[in-house]
Amino acid sequence: MKLSIIIPCYNEESTLKKLLEHLFKVQFPIEREIIVIDDGSARNHKEFIKEEINSNKISFIRLPQNQGKGFAIRVGLKYASGDVFINQDADFEYIPSDIPKLLNPILKNKANVVYGTRFATRPKFMSKSHYLANIVLTKIANFIYHTNLTDMETGYKLFTKKVLSKIKLNARQFEFDPEITSKIILSGFKIHEIPIQYKYRDFSDSKINWLDGVECLFILLQQRFCPKSNLYQFIYEIFKYHFKKIILKLTKFIAKFVYMRRV
Repeated sequence: MKLSIIIPCYNEESTLKKLLEHLFKVQFPIEREIIVIDDGSARNHKEFIKEEINSNKISFIRLPQNQGKGFAIRVGLKYASGDVFINQDADFEYIPSDIPKLLNPILKNKANVVYGTRFATRPKFMSKSHYLANIVLTKIANFIYHTNLTDMETGYKLFTKKVLSKIKLNARQFEFDPEITSKIILSGFKIHEIPIQYKYRDFSDSKINWLDGVECLFILLQQRFCPKSNLYQFIYEIFKYHFKKIILKLTKFIAKFVYMRRV
């Protein structure tokens, strides 16, 4: 049995090498492979990890332009040769030494899907807004899908080849998390949760904004109630590729205007 660890990265030169060094120190109970997907970063991340690539410690794929986290993970899954898969964020918020613990229920044939939950206790230093957004989205997912999850948006999602063969992923960006969660549940698989460590990255460095949360809600509703609706898909794409950018620019302008008025 083999574990495929997929690392999508976009402008993560400050943490990627350190993450890989940590991964190499972890003792895995099965064979593992590491696949790094450079999602069109400003600087080719091959420059920072040449030694790891040349020594065949990792596989490296460079996308010509930024496509989004979901797309990068999907590319990684196509290249992966494992029996079990996990995504590892390159920003090092998630600690690789937790992966063997997440792998354990699968090796014991007790689960096909394992999520690492950050919310067994509240993560230190996580902003109230980020914490609340995660909790609200998870509770909505529980209500819609009749589940009892604590952390739908976790970056540690471990699943087997059997699960992957039953679902088709289309996500391009951060909608990856609600899409894979909803499709896993609808395919009849139970999600097993295990507490993990978590180092919260400063919110000012985050690539996620509040509109990504709205988009997650779109996906949860779509997959549950109208997965084949062309009209819903049209509305969703109008929001994602047009309204979302306009609203984000407008909120930034308003925030700047309010700040200037106060000053």
